Amino acid sequence: MAAILQVHFPFDGPFGKAMVEAMKPLAKSINDEPGLIWKIWTEDPKGQRAGGVYLFATRKEAEAYRQMHTARLEGMGISGIEAQVFEANEALSAINGGPLEG
Repeated sequence: MAAILQVHFPFDGPFGKAMVEAMKPLAKSINDEPGLIWKIWTEDPKGQRAGGVYLFATRKEAEAYRQMHTARLEGMGISGIEAQVFEANEALSAINGGPLEG
């Protein structure tokens, strides 16, 4: 069963186009994570927060990425990280056009 990982944390930028340039190498490397189907990057310049919503093929892969990514962020001095894994209800999501396939 597919799993959703939501990660959000305090972030003082860059945002927008500057974020694209700064994070492009990281974004490309995330494609190599086991079980990753897709990621949606999130940003809130006004609230000084960033993060993402990920779809993984399994909960186990989502949990493994959550642990690694949380440790990476903490290693960068970031605290206040919110990271949660949810199983996706594929049948109900399909009714609403949820993109649960790669």
